Amino acid sequence: MTSISTLLPTYATVNLAALAHNLSRIKRYLSPGCEVMAIVKANAYGHGALDIAQSLSRQGIGRFAVASLDEGIALRQAGLSAPIVVLGALFEEQVSDFVAHRLTPVVSDGHILPALAKAVHSHPVPYPIHLKAETGMGRLGFSPEELLSLLDDPILQSPLRVEGMMTHLADADGADSTFTERQLEAFHALLEQIRQRGLTIPLVHTANSAAIVRFPEAHFSLVRPGIMLYGYHTLPASSPAPDLQPVLSLRTTIAHLRTIPRGGTVSYNGTFVAKRPTRVAVLPIGYADGYSRRLSNRGSVLIQGRRAPIIGLVCMDMIMVDVTDLAQLRVGEPVTLIGQQGQESIWADEVADWIGTIPYEVLCGIGSRVPRLYESA
Repeated sequence: MTSISTLLPTYATVNLAALAHNLSRIKRYLSPGCEVMAIVKANAYGHGALDIAQSLSRQGIGRFAVASLDEGIALRQAGLSAPIVVLGALFEEQVSDFVAHRLTPVVSDGHILPALAKAVHSHPVPYPIHLKAETGMGRLGFSPEELLSLLDDPILQSPLRVEGMMTHLADADGADSTFTERQLEAFHALLEQIRQRGLTIPLVHTANSAAIVRFPEAHFSLVRPGIMLYGYHTLPASSPAPDLQPVLSLRTTIAHLRTIPRGGTVSYNGTFVAKRPTRVAVLPIGYADGYSRRLSNRGSVLIQGRRAPIIGLVCMDMIMVDVTDLAQLRVGEPVTLIGQQGQESIWADEVADWIGTIPYEVLCGIGSRVPRLYESA
């Protein structure tokens, strides 16, 4: 029987049981009546948007969010029928495709509303949209004053309907909660003014992963977990860490073994010079697969349950590791770049620490030419 390492020398495994575990832990934080809108943008943070959405649907999640029109269309064309909210900017040229694929836009600029209204004028029921309030992120959204003025526009009674109201927290994972508290205070004040006008908005959502844990007053009717679904968090040390399980592992195999003498070099530009006779394993993964070039001469992989350091520059399609201290290696030996092997593990947050970034970037960066294999929940 052909081994998986022969067919797929480099691949990622996605553990749907870990995904289910993380969802269950997120739900434990929620206020009564609050539901989850799962964030599956950026290919579900590198995990595969369709498979993740289908798995979460089976676990009762009925609403999803993406960043762009094309991400929403891809899910629709793959058969996902649940409501899909598009969080990113909306352009006039995209309006007809939004409507054709029944995607819910987040409107951050009033100039788009006439085009939206025109596109849905023949719909039998008003078309749902969400409005975004800018409370401190400094990115997309109406000021509270602009938003209150907009709510008086008849266009929002028909053919459009304000189904949702949201804002985006800029510092929910920061050590000092002051800025987030100010944002939430501004958003609560806005909601109170809307209530005093006699308006009812069914879906109100603000909380990202960190705010789900730290700010229960941000739960409202929906929360928007992203990174916590996939097994990581960026909470400050002062917050108790949630019980999460990383969902994705990244694996490859040894493609070639060679020994270089003392003084020999590895990879481009000779950035690694051997201080002893060195056994080198060549691995078929590189920066074209999303394994960052910033990992050159830093970080490690797991072979035989032990760490082997990366040596030389990460190439487009290959990396090299020092396996001098490992015995009885062979071509085809399994290698773990993210995940657990034996008693040792390397997860995306550690990889992120090596290169001064966050686990989001590490996971999102894993390229499309790396196959995803799904382990059932």
